Amino acid sequence: MSEPDVPSRWVDGHCHLHHAGPTHVGHAYAPADEVAAVVDDAVARGVGRMVTVGCDVADSRAAADAAAAHPGRVWATAGVHPHEASLGLDGLEELLARPEVVAVGECGLDYHYDHSPRPQQREAFAAQVALARAHDLPLVIHTREAWDDTFAVLGAEGVPRRTVFHCFTGGAAEARRGLDVGAFLSISGIVTFRSADDVRQAVALAPLDRLMVETDSPFLAPVPHRGRPNLPGHLPLVGAAVAEVKGVATDEVAAATGATATSFYGLDV
Repeated sequence: MSEPDVPSRWVDGHCHLHHAGPTHVGHAYAPADEVAAVVDDAVARGVGRMVTVGCDVADSRAAADAAAAHPGRVWATAGVHPHEASLGLDGLEELLARPEVVAVGECGLDYHYDHSPRPQQREAFAAQVALARAHDLPLVIHTREAWDDTFAVLGAEGVPRRTVFHCFTGGAAEARRGLDVGAFLSISGIVTFRSADDVRQAVALAPLDRLMVETDSPFLAPVPHRGRPNLPGHLPLVGAAVAEVKGVATDEVAAATGATATSFYGLDV
């Protein structure tokens, strides 16, 4: 797949910019100059806004600091990933008061790795759903091999009015369940993978105005960059794959997903 033309209105609704760059994959924080270079590269490719996502309290603080260094380009979330649920949530709510923090998460359930015990995952997830509701903030959900329990927690706590399933990896049935509770689906570079027919079926099912796009960088680089660190600047490739599935112009996907992400996260406020 060649690089498509890139309009200026792409929004990367989920990345880990504070870990971004060609030499920083995983949990090491990237130096400020490398983050700045990644932001500049993204803007040059038409990705004008990015949301960098926290995965525990310390990581969320780093995300907020990175966002504060790039006002008008980068915003942050604060949350505790299911892998880190055993660390607890102490200090998380304080971060929600920072002006650059626009959502709770990523949080949820991950029964593939079980890095934290499942009861602790469910407890941490429920608490963060409650935080999103209490602060009227968007909720960013990570769920893997845990769909039934994810929907059970949401049913018990109440679905926040702005909820997104990030890096959506389900198929049409899971997409339908998410859409039926009012959630949005965020599509990553997985949509470009040859094996991802389920994800493409979900994209085909979902209305365009209920979709967002993301890189989840530095992870999950889209074709033809698989096997290398991902960058927010690769987002137009994700959007082009969504456009192909939907049978619409890539510019239409850019405009629709950008408007949705801007409204969802309140990036114009």
